[in-house]
Amino acid sequence: MSSPNPGPELPPRLARIRFRAWHRGTREADYMIGCFFDRFHHDWSEKDVLWFEDLLEEDDVHVMAWALKTEPVPERYAGPLMERMQQLDYVDIPR
Repeated sequence: MSSPNPGPELPPRLARIRFRAWHRGTREADYMIGCFFDRFHHDWSEKDVLWFEDLLEEDDVHVMAWALKTEPVPERYAGPLMERMQQLDYVDIPR
């Protein structure tokens, strides 16, 4: 699956991250994680990018549970980015 709106060309590192965010294995995870990247990566610091790269290493079931607040968030992922992910108002599913 690819993003419904690829947008402008990204530097190679961010393009790889974006690809991984949109190719998670389930449609639900693709939209949750891919839309999060698309909506917010423009404002991320290097530390934020590293946080997201680490998050991409986690199993989708955990990332989604943390975002949906059905599992406690591990300390290493707790903070402003996870709090933003938990709002879920960035998910844009085309009809």
